[in-house]
Amino acid sequence: MNIPDLINGIFEVSGGFFLLTNIVKLMKDKKLRGVHWTPTLFFTCWGIWNLYYYPHLEQWLSFCGGLFIVTINSIWLGLLAYYSWGK
Repeated sequence: MNIPDLINGIFEVSGGFFLLTNIVKLMKDKKLRGVHWTPTLFFTCWGIWNLYYYPHLEQWLSFCGGLFIVTINSIWLGLLAYYSWGK
């Protein structure tokens, strides 16, 4: 572990917890309001790249945080699809 990995990992995990609020809000409203889905899709794709990239840098804390963000964003996109097209 190194300090840059620790700091980045803390940002990644913190970001995941902030993104959880998107899931809570979407589940409450049952529809998307005020945001567009494309930025989340873009950042999810970037996050998937990071899951490949971080291990090559041996940044395992960043990897764990990135996995959390990709998971949260994927759940949000799945809920969006469910509430928008599944009902």
